[in-house]
Amino acid sequence: MTTQPDTSTGNGTGTSGAGDPSPGPDARFATSPAPSWGPPAPTLPAEPVRPAAAPGAGEPARPFLHRAWRGRPEDPRWARPAFLVLLLATTVLYLYGLSASGYANSFYSAAVQAGSQSWKAFFFGSLDSANAITVDKPPASLWPMALSVRIFGLSSWAILVPEVLMGVATVGVLYAALRRRFGPAAGLIAGAVLALTPVAALMFRFNNPDAMLALLMTVTVYCVIRGLEDGRTKWLVLAGVAVGFAFLAKTLQAFLILPPLAVLYAVCAPVSLRKRFAQIGLSAGAMVVAGGWWVAIVELWPASSRPYIGGSQNNSFLELTFGYNGLGRINGDETGSVGGGGGGGTGQWGETGWNRMFNSEIGSQISWLLPAALILLVAGLVLTRKAKRTDLTRGSFLAWGGALLMTALVFSYMAGIFHQYYTVALAPYIAAVVGMGATVLWEERGRVWASLTLAGAATASAAWGYVLLDRTSDYLPWLKWLVLVGGLTGALGLIFVTRLGRRLALAAAALSCAAAIAGPTAYTLSTVNTGHSGSIVTAGPSGASTMGGPGGGGGGMRGGFPGGGQNQQNGNGAQNGQQGGGTGGPPTGGTGGFPGQNQQGNGNTQGNGGTRGGNQQGGMPGGGPGEGGMGGGGGAGGLLNGANVGSAAKALLAKNAGDYTWAAAAIGSQNSASYQLATGKPVMAIGGFNGTDPSPTPAQFKKYVTDGKIHYFISGGGMGGGGGASSSTSSRISSWVTANFKKVTVGSATFYDLTQPTSSS
Repeated sequence: MTTQPDTSTGNGTGTSGAGDPSPGPDARFATSPAPSWGPPAPTLPAEPVRPAAAPGAGEPARPFLHRAWRGRPEDPRWARPAFLVLLLATTVLYLYGLSASGYANSFYSAAVQAGSQSWKAFFFGSLDSANAITVDKPPASLWPMALSVRIFGLSSWAILVPEVLMGVATVGVLYAALRRRFGPAAGLIAGAVLALTPVAALMFRFNNPDAMLALLMTVTVYCVIRGLEDGRTKWLVLAGVAVGFAFLAKTLQAFLILPPLAVLYAVCAPVSLRKRFAQIGLSAGAMVVAGGWWVAIVELWPASSRPYIGGSQNNSFLELTFGYNGLGRINGDETGSVGGGGGGGTGQWGETGWNRMFNSEIGSQISWLLPAALILLVAGLVLTRKAKRTDLTRGSFLAWGGALLMTALVFSYMAGIFHQYYTVALAPYIAAVVGMGATVLWEERGRVWASLTLAGAATASAAWGYVLLDRTSDYLPWLKWLVLVGGLTGALGLIFVTRLGRRLALAAAALSCAAAIAGPTAYTLSTVNTGHSGSIVTAGPSGASTMGGPGGGGGGMRGGFPGGGQNQQNGNGAQNGQQGGGTGGPPTGGTGGFPGQNQQGNGNTQGNGGTRGGNQQGGMPGGGPGEGGMGGGGGAGGLLNGANVGSAAKALLAKNAGDYTWAAAAIGSQNSASYQLATGKPVMAIGGFNGTDPSPTPAQFKKYVTDGKIHYFISGGGMGGGGGASSSTSSRISSWVTANFKKVTVGSATFYDLTQPTSSS
């Protein structure tokens, strides 16, 4: 590889003395030789010097379909068809069996339903169309789904297809980002790696905010690299807009990649230093506008005429952003969450440390090619170490690699709430580094160190794939040996690649790639073949991921119950209650369920290995559901998943529901969401997700009842009900209701008719 030391005087390469950017990448390629490993023979340089044709002269324009199939003239003929096949294959893979997940996370599905019925609920992200309380995130990720449901009606497909399209779009953006500099092969490798990452296949088929976040973060890096390419301000502004909208999807997680990207552009952009900082300032302004307009409206809107901000303790979105969804995730001090308020970096949501991305909780979700990505990242930076300041190849490695390292570092040491599926944010970065690194080193394979590095990356992938597959030794037990032997054989061929003929060299490369992706592909196929529902989901076969959380080795709250093992897809715990018959909850359970989490047709489910026995109302920590527990023909839901609403319970709530603002009220969002999705009527979520938010207050709730706005109270629910502290808002409401209103039992579900006070009251 030929590199040049940086001899620029502050403007960067391809700029005028005034710091203006060059006409574009075409002109720069025309005036400087392309590196030996770059994309095959770029034809872009010919364009700037071609004389302009007179109007109507020259070759006739190609038909649109021909252009769409053939692609850019400078690309090989196979590039665009291969790209289209990749997009089609990703679409088919992610759509396969999509409806098996039912409403997926009913917490967000209820908000989507509400947004499809009320524009006010749409804007605020309310859990019900009567606007009692919002979800604990900004609403941007809900908007595409709510529009889909408004157009096509409420169904699993209407909710989840927008997520699939985001996944396909992420693959497309990633391909486009790598194709420009590294060629179509790099883009295809990266796109395939992303599509076949287990946690990506999980979350691009699920309705949590992470799908939109991953797409917008990929767009952000793409825009920054385009800015590094030609120095045009518009790309920095677009990057800021993408981050702003990502903030409206999942708040401060969108900012994780800003430090490395900002430093990279400040140092490496091909414009003057003054212009670089001005562009970064404009990008920051665009980010504030794109993400801040909604925040400003919410904060200025009178609290009395908008829904309560779910997840906050003071009805403030800023408090939610910088507390529970912000610093609380880092230091573990998450007031209002389950186990919150006392984290202090203790790692109560799983083991923290440098190896967190590789451990038994996280490894199988994302880390299959992480060792190879780290090796290839170092190799790419070594290869470009003598390049000039504005070298785009090194800039690309720093952009994707910086985003990868920063996000992985924060995930590894955050002491607050952390779930396995968060790691989907890493998937585009890993895929990009693998695509770039593999392509660059393949072009440099004539150098001994390059071929040895390729072999090392292949060996690391095979060895780590063997370790991950061995953690689920009952799942395709032969595959781990195939991965190990195939990967080591391919790596051996890569060591001697210069002595092999072209066909054998390509065979060694293909064998190494196949061995590297065999494991994640198998886990991805297992993921798409299984329905997933509830608050916490994991990719791969049963047992692929173990959970840690407050209280021991079981799942964590807001994603697991303290204590106890996992209830896997086929049911390892005792199954109680009625079989099937549910209509309101998601049709299926997910792989790797949790104690108390409902599985399809299993009624009430108690996980094995619980550390605290006894019946707890509403599926409380450490035991199976008691009265109104999950599933079982209409029982109340728990913290992780909602209830299967029986037909009798559905009919009870639907009767005369139009005469009330809320057909019912329930403690905890998952519980209320199940009944709302089943009946199509607003159901108030007392206390928000956990039942711990102070909304409504007991006085407000009593006034709602006095004014005839709520028909029924559903017994059981989240943390705040039954087993919650007696001083909590939701427990006080529950106690008042049970002492003063008539009890109505339908199947295993218990309701209180708030229009019929008892004689004692």
